[in-house]
Amino acid sequence: MADDGVVIEAAGRELPISHPDKVFFAERGETKLDLVRFYQAVEGPLLDAMGGRPVLLQRFPNGAGGSSFFQKRVPENRPEWLETAVVATPNGTTSQALVAADLAHVLWAVNLGCLGFHVWPTKAADLDHADELRIDLDPTPGVDFPMVREAATEVRALLDELGLVGLPKTTGNRGVHVYVRLEPRWTSYEVRDAAVAAARELERRRPDLMTAAWWKEERGRRVFVDFNQNAPHKTIFGAWSVRARPGAQVSTPFSWDELESIEPDALTIASVPERVAVGGDPWAHAVAQSLEPLLDLHRRDRDAGLADAPWPPVYPKMPGEPPRVAPSRARKAPG
Repeated sequence: MADDGVVIEAAGRELPISHPDKVFFAERGETKLDLVRFYQAVEGPLLDAMGGRPVLLQRFPNGAGGSSFFQKRVPENRPEWLETAVVATPNGTTSQALVAADLAHVLWAVNLGCLGFHVWPTKAADLDHADELRIDLDPTPGVDFPMVREAATEVRALLDELGLVGLPKTTGNRGVHVYVRLEPRWTSYEVRDAAVAAARELERRRPDLMTAAWWKEERGRRVFVDFNQNAPHKTIFGAWSVRARPGAQVSTPFSWDELESIEPDALTIASVPERVAVGGDPWAHAVAQSLEPLLDLHRRDRDAGLADAPWPPVYPKMPGEPPRVAPSRARKAPG
């Protein structure tokens, strides 16, 4: 190795880490090697959450404070042992994506400047069936974290009524994600149907706090339940992944008992390893569940005459989808 590199052992392989002393996070001066050490410290929970899944890389060659780019295709000069999976974009373009097969795969990406990972809701071994529904509680401008906590409480109450268990985590920033582990029996289209129904039901129950409105002009100062994070081919920022923020905040799973005390900004690569060492993985005993209780809500809404919710603009027009135009523009259109 060159003088500025080190070799790390992971999953029975030796991996070169170039420029290990390069500062990646400005707040405490943590380096690329500190990031490697973090992922080594949370290896078990990390791989339980995203092991065997394709991942989208967001690379920050100069650390969290520098520019970044997304990379779905692994480079041609990859190691021969690297596992990949053929994934598609909404328009049908395919690419070879990295599979988080083990820690060596994760650290190989970290060496390329990948801080955190955007993870598919499917396993590479079964790309046709999603085994996670992700409820994304996205704070709109003016929404503080206590409001997000309250919204998460409403999600838990709904899932409890339906006999489902949700797994909460911080996003590493201002929001909360609640995952529902699923039996791999449903397509991402069906999972999105269920997510739309959940978002609408949450809005019905707490219209003062939560919204399923796709158009920003209709959301107000409420928590947006982003159902389209479950659209086919969509990824979401992964559990135990590190955000590109100066403080190196981590998207951290937590137990429901911790909801009122959790402080996302305090969960960093400096603090999370001890948290895991002491308390273990809050998602350790998650089990696969049926999507049918949420699909029942979808069928109820469909029978009541509700149309599909809008899809993101990169998707082709979908059957039953309303016009893909903001309400304010629709009102101005000539009659």
